Amino acid sequence: MSGSDHERSPSSDAAERPALLSLFCGAGGLDEGFAQAGFRTHLAYDAMPAAVASFNHNHGEGIAVEADLRELGTEGIIRAVRERNFTPVGVIGGPPCQGFSRGNVGIAEVGDPRNELPLLYANIIASLADSFDLQFFVFENVPGLLRARHAQRLEAMRSALATTFTIREVEVDAFNFGVPQHRPRMLWIGLRTETLGALPWPLPPTLEGPRTVKQAFGVLPEPTFWGRGAKENSRHPNHWTMNPKSKRFATGEFNRWRSFRRLAWDGPSPTVAYGNREIHVHPDGKRRLSVFEAMLLQAFPETYELKGNLSEQVTQVSNAVPPKLAFSFATQLRTLVESLGEGGNARSVA
Repeated sequence: MSGSDHERSPSSDAAERPALLSLFCGAGGLDEGFAQAGFRTHLAYDAMPAAVASFNHNHGEGIAVEADLRELGTEGIIRAVRERNFTPVGVIGGPPCQGFSRGNVGIAEVGDPRNELPLLYANIIASLADSFDLQFFVFENVPGLLRARHAQRLEAMRSALATTFTIREVEVDAFNFGVPQHRPRMLWIGLRTETLGALPWPLPPTLEGPRTVKQAFGVLPEPTFWGRGAKENSRHPNHWTMNPKSKRFATGEFNRWRSFRRLAWDGPSPTVAYGNREIHVHPDGKRRLSVFEAMLLQAFPETYELKGNLSEQVTQVSNAVPPKLAFSFATQLRTLVESLGEGGNARSVA
């Protein structure tokens, strides 16, 4: 069984690590990858209380704050950064993406308020760049955002950011970065034009890691089944799942419905993105995956813990950025940041 192959960088004291601001932080998967690469998140925001609790449990109490960024506004964020007395070198985040997912065909384009959050994210970054010496930003989302129907929204985001940042747009599959699932993602890497924009930006090298479900978690003890009074599983606090009540677990009728997709031991998982009762079925066909097993398919370290009830944990693991994917890009960004000379000009790292 495998968690993360990377530990947080021990080579530099926490106070000396490049400082980050994290928006729409969720349970902290993106921040975990950046922490492993030697960054430190000083302040993070998310609207989901359980995700904030998870973030603080794993990264340090009080770092993440529950807030709706539409209500807090840029001025509130700038004030909070100054109150915490740090200067962010970068901003990272992944605004909620369900409204752009190719699998989400039931929400009207104009009716989903989540569709406005990427532009909000871009506007916040543009304002922060005027107040702080931001060197980069990372915007992570689903490739569905690149569809023609969203062209106007993407152009508005580019316009908000283009005066300060050179944007590298990449599409990747997390599977190629040591994550045992096929998870297509889109990333914008924004590099401050006057210091980093002219430097080369090749895709990070692929990472070794589990390639199959079996390599990800193998045969674990049985999970705890959700229910009133259920006790914490001794293997891991998140090793719990729903009771297998459907008759399909007895008949073995799988893979004909989205909500009953059975995984195979000898291949990677499809995208970990679970809706209501859509958690993938365990390869043995007797139950659904536990939250812990899904976390391992996301390549979280085995020591990572999610807070909240079962539904909230399922949401968090579904929305998370795989830490290994984040680590790959964070490592390149750490190299670029360290290439900055005392005068603020970057030295070539090619």
